[in-house]
Amino acid sequence: MTRPALYAEAAMSKIEAICIAPTASVAMQDVASVEAVVGIGLVGDRYAEGIGFYSPRPTDPGAREVTLFEAEVLEGLLREHGIHLSASEHRRNLTVRGVKLNELLGQRFSVGEVVLEGVKDCPPCEHLVQLTGKPVLQPLVNLGGLRARIVVGGTLRVGDSVTVHERVGA
Repeated sequence: MTRPALYAEAAMSKIEAICIAPTASVAMQDVASVEAVVGIGLVGDRYAEGIGFYSPRPTDPGAREVTLFEAEVLEGLLREHGIHLSASEHRRNLTVRGVKLNELLGQRFSVGEVVLEGVKDCPPCEHLVQLTGKPVLQPLVNLGGLRARIVVGGTLRVGDSVTVHERVGA
């Protein structure tokens, strides 16, 4: 799937949806705001509780604290493949618009008052296909989102802006 040619300016980058799930494999719940806790994750989310689908598998430190997905990818999935995938179906916590998530690997960025650091890409998996019943694995290769750790906690709210800060180690 190709990326839309135009992205909004950084000041226009924002959260369009916040979703959490209390346990593994259950439907994600849309919320207007959520608390982000350093070293833990999002209050009320399965990974903050250590009971997500992949919780037992080792990963990079902080890689399950917050996950992000591009709204533009959802639009491209519908336009190019005829597959409607909602913000609550893609299994990521934050749906953002106007920011290229792959460019945030190894970078710190603010989402409202919360500071995150891009840790790892978040490719789609067979579990997503099983839960949605939609053939999204191939169309979402390299477009599955971003895993981030919480550097500074606080409240995340729908509508919060996303701003890139610094390259880690720079």
